[in-house]
Amino acid sequence: MATAAPQERMPALYLSHGAPPLADDPVWPGELAAWSAALPRPRAILVVSAHWEEAPLALGATRTVPLEYDFWGFPEHYYQVRYEAPGAPALAESVRKLLRAPGTPVQDVPDRGLDHGAYVPLVEMYPGADVPVLQVSMPTLNPARLMEIGRRLAPLRDEGVLIIGSGFFTHNLAALRQGGVPSWSAEFDDWGRRALEGGDVDGLLDFARKSPAGRLAHPRTEHFAPLFVTMGAADAAGELDLRRSVIDGFWMGLAKRSVQFG
Repeated sequence: MATAAPQERMPALYLSHGAPPLADDPVWPGELAAWSAALPRPRAILVVSAHWEEAPLALGATRTVPLEYDFWGFPEHYYQVRYEAPGAPALAESVRKLLRAPGTPVQDVPDRGLDHGAYVPLVEMYPGADVPVLQVSMPTLNPARLMEIGRRLAPLRDEGVLIIGSGFFTHNLAALRQGGVPSWSAEFDDWGRRALEGGDVDGLLDFARKSPAGRLAHPRTEHFAPLFVTMGAADAAGELDLRRSVIDGFWMGLAKRSVQFG
């Protein structure tokens, strides 16, 4: 009897996910679609989004439930979007086994649907909603601890799981001004690009102090934090140097840099 071919190791991604109007952008949806088309077909997707902070680390729904429309003041049609991807109970069990340890509990939030940090990019990348998806929370914003979580999740990549950290490479809505790219956004994006290309892990971990305009680019860490889960998943496989920016540029003044490891 023929044996199945071994599953190709999936890359690990950090993407800038955009707000619901991303779907109306003339360029960005096509960039996300082209990115996913160039990837091996995942057996399942594990998403860590900037929009779910909860400790202890929580696993979202493992069946298809309604989305979390966690935004306000948008036109009604953005609240009509559906993304009925299959749940991923087997992946959830694997995550429990990898992360649960003495003093490190893992909880279940069975009715928690995908938030916009998860479904907005997935609508563009996997529009058929035919890949099982599991979202997990960020139990901390500490970069080093998030990298360790990513390292512990890394074996999933060899099982066909696409690990996605979903944030925004710069994110300070209060400091945006009408038109153009703010200097703090451009400066941080350039620094982040060079830090990634140079493998400056220490600088990235301490970005608030070591980057230009770090606290203007990220008044809170939540949109940069998913990068460290992705980096941890790459580091465990010795693939931090196998990285490239797949998407760059700006959207409404924010850097949409998105990175693939492996």
